[in-house]
Amino acid sequence: MTAESPSINRQRRRFGIGLGVGLGAATAVSSAARAATARVAANTLPSLVKPRALRTGDLVALVAPGGVVDDALIEKGVRNLESIGLRVLLAPHLRARHGNFAGTVRERLADLHALLEHREVTALWALRGGSGCASLLPHLRYDLIRRQRKIIIGYSDITALTAAVVRHAGLVCFHGPVASSTFSEFSVAHLRALLFDAAPQHVMSLAPENVAQGERNAEFRARVLRGGTLHGRLAGGNLSVVAALAGTPYAPVLNGALLFLEEIGEAPYRIDRMLTQLRQGGALEHAGGIMLGVFRNCSPRDGEASLSLAETIDEHVGMVDAAAVYGYSFGHIAHQYTLPVGALATVNPQAATVTVLEAATSRD
Repeated sequence: MTAESPSINRQRRRFGIGLGVGLGAATAVSSAARAATARVAANTLPSLVKPRALRTGDLVALVAPGGVVDDALIEKGVRNLESIGLRVLLAPHLRARHGNFAGTVRERLADLHALLEHREVTALWALRGGSGCASLLPHLRYDLIRRQRKIIIGYSDITALTAAVVRHAGLVCFHGPVASSTFSEFSVAHLRALLFDAAPQHVMSLAPENVAQGERNAEFRARVLRGGTLHGRLAGGNLSVVAALAGTPYAPVLNGALLFLEEIGEAPYRIDRMLTQLRQGGALEHAGGIMLGVFRNCSPRDGEASLSLAETIDEHVGMVDAAAVYGYSFGHIAHQYTLPVGALATVNPQAATVTVLEAATSRD
């Protein structure tokens, strides 16, 4: 085990949250979840609320609701969050292990619920994605999440958490860098604009580094797949997770939504399978637009009998009427947007810009 920084040791000593908070939620479906299940047939969202904006010096909690983490990852996450002016508190079970998960369902739920009730904590920042978030969804206290209005941010497997929270708590969440991501100048600028500044509108262009990469690598190359207006409330995230949620009470509401999807390490035939599932379920057809990020390392192996990634995506987009673009700056990449899930946004395909049309956080 690597040596801990003094700041992490201090946090451990002063972290006095009772570990029993929220444990009972793991053994029975909460009343909020049952009520949310009844709303699924209507395919609607509750009224949306905004989390409180961050301020320099705020205390944020480092959490691992999915995959297992190690000390090196924790150290990096703490450094990243402190570099943008935040104080960091470690979830009590952050180092727990249960197979490839960061603790049992009970442990991960206990952390989330205790940190939501912590008086000083203003945000729950995922250290990584991994897998396992979906197991938490029936047991989350959505009423508590809505009442406390704390920022929840991450991507990859965290898609399951943000999708469920938007659908059943009505709280705007954030698809953005996990704490162990590369905090590039581009990424930090958009984090600050959306999480700290509470600007009434925010425009995001493609990362110059991604544009340059697109000249050498087609997976990064931005292009218009189908012309037209892309407009709606942002919904989506990692393609594998969105497809896995289809047919559950926790799937994002996509009717009229600006659907955004990204992926990593999936062969084109797997991309085809997941897009087929979403298309046959009506998710693509009824979206207010489809914005695809960077599908990194998703090309076929040399010599493999396969459609290319571009051919696979083009076939599915060609079967629906929604306007669509590819190669926008989000996904498993170093230079990425932060996208406020649930907020109203529009995409200008000609300018290759995404505009968030409302403040994603609140000053009250």
